[in-house]
Amino acid sequence: QGQLVESGGGSVQAGGSLRLSCAASGRTFSRYTMGWFRQAPGKEREFVAAISWSGSNLYYVDSMKGRFTISRDNAKNTVYLQMTSLKPEDTAVYYCAAGRQKDGTWYLRESMYDYWGQGTQVTVSS
Repeated sequence: QGQLVESGGGSVQAGGSLRLSCAASGRTFSRYTMGWFRQAPGKEREFVAAISWSGSNLYYVDSMKGRFTISRDNAKNTVYLQMTSLKPEDTAVYYCAAGRQKDGTWYLRESMYDYWGQGTQVTVSS
């Protein structure tokens, strides 16, 4: 059984930065696409970014492009989300997920992922 554990969340002021990590264990996720989602209070969980197993394909929500950077280190079985220029509206619980590669824009849909972490809270104050 695979397990994903997020870390790196916390409280920052607007304009600050955080780097989230997602450590995988129990199996090798090097052949999985890894994604980050977030869920703000009272809202549905939404896609943030994804990275293919090789790291050659990156996918972002347009509103986060340029502020967030997803990366992975397959040797460490870890995926990262570097977040800069944070805004209060970025406040949410951030989740990482792993899914097998499929055709099309499957990575946008949380139902297409096989493994999920428990989430890490990010709070951005104005």
